[in-house]
Amino acid sequence: MDVIELTRELVSLDTAGHAENDAVAVLAPILESAGFRLDVVEHEPGRGTLVAEWEVDRPEAPLCLSGHLDTVPFGAAPWERGPLGAELDGDRLHGRGTTDMKGGVAAIVVAATRVAAHRPARAGLRLVLTAAEETGSLGAAAAATWLKGRPSGPLVITEPTDNVVAFGHKGALWLSAQAHGVTAHGSMPHLGDNAVTKLAGAVTRIDGTEFAADAHPAMGRPTLNVGTFHGGLNVNSVPDHAEARVDVRSVPGQEHDAIRAHLGERAGPGVTLTPIVDLPPVWTDPAGTWVTSVAETARAVTGAPAAAPRAMSFFTDASVLTRALGSVPTVICGPGRPELAHTTDEWCSVTRIHESVEVLERVCRDWCGFP
Repeated sequence: MDVIELTRELVSLDTAGHAENDAVAVLAPILESAGFRLDVVEHEPGRGTLVAEWEVDRPEAPLCLSGHLDTVPFGAAPWERGPLGAELDGDRLHGRGTTDMKGGVAAIVVAATRVAAHRPARAGLRLVLTAAEETGSLGAAAAATWLKGRPSGPLVITEPTDNVVAFGHKGALWLSAQAHGVTAHGSMPHLGDNAVTKLAGAVTRIDGTEFAADAHPAMGRPTLNVGTFHGGLNVNSVPDHAEARVDVRSVPGQEHDAIRAHLGERAGPGVTLTPIVDLPPVWTDPAGTWVTSVAETARAVTGAPAAAPRAMSFFTDASVLTRALGSVPTVICGPGRPELAHTTDEWCSVTRIHESVEVLERVCRDWCGFP
């Protein structure tokens, strides 16, 4: 099976916040014919997470490989090449999802089917190919419930890292900040209570927050961004409602409930903070035997030099799956370049996708116990 052609087929499908089952329909027959047992877990109709298992009933727990099937929307800016065209240009494969992360999903499937052509000595494989990662890991949460209580080995997430192993990532706490007021005619503002100005003051105070948490050696310091602000219906009325959305990226050692309480104090009275996404940070000790082996394998395949332990600023489904699978060792390693994720004219290196297959196949073969 050609991993580039599989990536192109996946990229040609519009799964921007919907229709992940179209991708499942492409991948399921490939995995079933390779001997995987399949289940589709839907968190809503038409949006399924594919769980594919091979030899999972052996004495040692299976290695888990995971990637998401959804993408972000195309955006308003024009693309030089169509976002669903999956066009090849030299070493570049263009299109939405090439980097984030259909190239990584295709690499998982091709590597896993190659491994499944052999008989394992000690363990099998579990693939969790998720829906709705981009909007808060809803598909991973549904899969986690379905997998509850079942043994699992380590976890590999093929999010974009340029095939460099990352040992974790920041958490994400997205909050809806809302203020309510009393409407009145714009010529008589003293009769109303302006929700926009109330929330604007709160957001200004929130935006200046400095967290007391120590900087993480690989993740750095936590961050906060005010991403949206909406209020009012017309210029000649006092607005009675306003909402802003706040994006906090946390580091290990921070508790999200404590972050929310602290921001609530800074916002002041009359403003409520409600979680929209609440995903904890993930970190695995880089000195662990298995993660050290994976990092060495990635360097051997790519030729990259040894470097300080790395973490990603974006979240992944590991926020849900790592704990659900038993706080297993977790690495993030995929073919895309992280700075190309979510961009107009997204692309991924063909060479990196092939490298990813090689890395994953070696890691799987080692875990399953055959040369």
